[in-house]
Amino acid sequence: MPDHSMKQHLDPRAPLVLDIRDLPRGAGAMRTLKRVVPAPADLGVEMISVPEGADLVLDLRMESVSEGVLVSGSVTGPLVGECGRCLVEIDDEVDVRVQELFVYPDSATDETTDEDEIGRIHDDLVDLEPAVRDAVVLSLPVNPLCREDCPGLCPECGVRWDELPDDHKHEVVDARWAALRGLTGLEPEQPADPQA
Repeated sequence: MPDHSMKQHLDPRAPLVLDIRDLPRGAGAMRTLKRVVPAPADLGVEMISVPEGADLVLDLRMESVSEGVLVSGSVTGPLVGECGRCLVEIDDEVDVRVQELFVYPDSATDETTDEDEIGRIHDDLVDLEPAVRDAVVLSLPVNPLCREDCPGLCPECGVRWDELPDDHKHEVVDARWAALRGLTGLEPEQPADPQA
């Protein structure tokens, strides 16, 4: 059973807190909301994320259902990061769907679920940030690529393969075979004797 003694207080001025006072409680009532809000901090994964403060575009529908309010719609915003193969900067866009049920206090669902299992309505306010964070973060690749066929970096010199000529290569001699090199007649160049 949830512990209602520690009631959460939401800031109605927070960008991702929605006021649902003007949404009638009767099942089937609905209203739409379009809003641009600043992105919260740490909205992403290690190599790609939505920059803090960047514009997130919310296009939402809030529907009254018997247990609470169902919020669904889309969230779009810019992404910045770096390619996991060649380390070039990536500029992209995230466009994800969100859907979250927020239950009324003392509803049957509220009474039968743990605090972190489902969204709650507090003083006619709902906090959409956890749902947005989950939707965005789960949609991002752990190892983003600038393009699917990115060849990455040359393992010898570290230069991007895209910037190297087609015939680029490095002569690699396995130290275990270096003694046999003399048998081919192709002696490696000796450094000049500084006392000569």
